[in-house]
Amino acid sequence: MDGRDQLKATVDSLVQSGKGILAADESGPTIAKRFKGIGVESTEENRRAYRNLLLAAPGLSAFISGVILYEETLIQRADDGTPFPELAARLGLVSGIKVDAGKIALSHAPGDEITQGLDGLAKRLGAYKEQGARFAKWRAVYNISDTLPSRLAIEANADALARYAAICQDEGVVPIVEPEVLMDGGHTIERCAEVTEAVLHEVFHALHRHRVVLEHMLLKPSMVVAGKEQARQAPVVEVAAQTVRILRRTVPAAVPGVFFLSGGQTPAEATAHLDAMNRLGPQPWALSFSYGRALQDPVLQAWKGQAANARSAQDALLERARLNGAAREGRYDAAMEDAGRQRPAKGT
Repeated sequence: MDGRDQLKATVDSLVQSGKGILAADESGPTIAKRFKGIGVESTEENRRAYRNLLLAAPGLSAFISGVILYEETLIQRADDGTPFPELAARLGLVSGIKVDAGKIALSHAPGDEITQGLDGLAKRLGAYKEQGARFAKWRAVYNISDTLPSRLAIEANADALARYAAICQDEGVVPIVEPEVLMDGGHTIERCAEVTEAVLHEVFHALHRHRVVLEHMLLKPSMVVAGKEQARQAPVVEVAAQTVRILRRTVPAAVPGVFFLSGGQTPAEATAHLDAMNRLGPQPWALSFSYGRALQDPVLQAWKGQAANARSAQDALLERARLNGAAREGRYDAAMEDAGRQRPAKGT
């Protein structure tokens, strides 16, 4: 199988009907913050045990096609000594890896940020691929206000995303391109739509300049929503309509799949928005999910660092994955949330 066939096979494995991607690629500081919220110390063993719980959840591959790992997790092992990427493959999941090195202030652009990590990326990707990673993820963030992001930030982040994607494809790794327009602030949904359109428009211009093969990449955008501090929060149907409208104006049909990030939405909100989009009818690309918090928040609350709670935590993960799998097909209903809460845990 040549490089192009490998890339296509990975894309096909990820873009499966009724399935999405589990984002379990929290950096050290981020997972420490999540653990602190449930009173758990962020030690290497606690992080390993938690990610073992996620990957080993029985039946997860019915709703999840791939999992994004952090570099630490890629080299850790499951309870039985199996490397996590090998465990994932055995259970029917494709392993990916977060490869950016985080964000820093963008020079000469007050309030804007740029993602770093391009230096040495090709060499790192080669090592990650040997360890079992078949796709990668790079996140760019865009702060939003009446004046942000600046034109400089839009162009600089688009160029970095495109360079990353091109390097990935050269190394036989499928790139997930993640431009996130942040929910922080009091902006309206109309302002978010305006910024998201400008961002995606520039991202695909950059991808074209860098000769990225669109059929061999995936997009992980934010949804078009109002800022958290905005008094008027748009109803579900409006979020869906605005998001799909912007995607149709900016994302070429050659892209196989759009895997949304949850970006601070509650689990139920993220699921409802995805479902509403898929109810709008067939689109040029699959509309799916690549959620972190929207899949994991209920898991963390059920687990609380206790081995005895592992199965309950896995049940919480499977339930959220099942609901999002339904939303991926436009078959979710809010009543399913209550039904899930009333369903007795397995083994009880």
